[in-house]
Amino acid sequence: MSWFKRENGEFEGTGGNGDEEKSVRTEGLWVKCPGCRQTIWKADLEANVNVCPKCQYHFKIGARQRLDLLLEPGYQLVDGGLRSTDPLNFTDIKPYKQRLRKAQQDTGLDDAILNAVGQMGPHAVVVSAMEYGFIGGSMGAVVGETIARAVDRAREEKKPLIVVAASGGARMMEGVVSLMQMAKISTALAQLDDAKVPYICVLTDPTTGGVTASFAMLGDLNIAEPGALIGFAGPRVIEQTIRQKLPEGFQRSEFLLEKGFLDAVVHRHQLKGYLIRALEFMQTPAAAIPAAS
Repeated sequence: MSWFKRENGEFEGTGGNGDEEKSVRTEGLWVKCPGCRQTIWKADLEANVNVCPKCQYHFKIGARQRLDLLLEPGYQLVDGGLRSTDPLNFTDIKPYKQRLRKAQQDTGLDDAILNAVGQMGPHAVVVSAMEYGFIGGSMGAVVGETIARAVDRAREEKKPLIVVAASGGARMMEGVVSLMQMAKISTALAQLDDAKVPYICVLTDPTTGGVTASFAMLGDLNIAEPGALIGFAGPRVIEQTIRQKLPEGFQRSEFLLEKGFLDAVVHRHQLKGYLIRALEFMQTPAAAIPAAS
């Protein structure tokens, strides 16, 4: 006689004496903060751009919310309509095609990325925002191609590029095809640098794997949100490789800032203003900058 059954990854108790199944479901009006463990009214959390009003823990937000947060109303989505063709016909616990369909239904996106053009304050910009809710924001052929198109658009139109990274790394279901995107995007960014067009990368929680090893750390300015997990391999793998105990929080944004891997850690409330000021400095002609006395 079974006492539990699993549906959609969650366990629900079942009666062992023939009684009707009983379950407790919440309305989703409250959220428990992973930082301070306090219960937060969901409406208050959303009004505070998904930052805990008690401990300032930064909750994950989606690609659309990122664009709404950073760009002025009226921005335009571009480079859409690309979908993975499952080049390896990959299957693990379930077929990759099935995972893709589920992620597309859950997020309403074709893949783990959105490109947009619009205004950030007085600046016309190209923004590429990753969606962690789509198979962990993993980078496959579609993500790589979409970001490469954003880079090309920024270079051709002479508009600053901002990439918001949120990813578990390269998408294993696409094998070497996903790994090729690292070189593809990095090459495009080198051309953007030659064209002297600014590139800023905003690293959010989490930014790991092949994304960190490629475009996420190649910005003219690399900034992160507070407490973001940023790294390549996991701490256990690193400790087993170097056979040393690592300091607590060594892959968090504050530690990386202290060690020089980041240029700034910026609270979500100040992020848009910080980016606007940064673009003002980066686009100011050298002749207009007063010489140091």
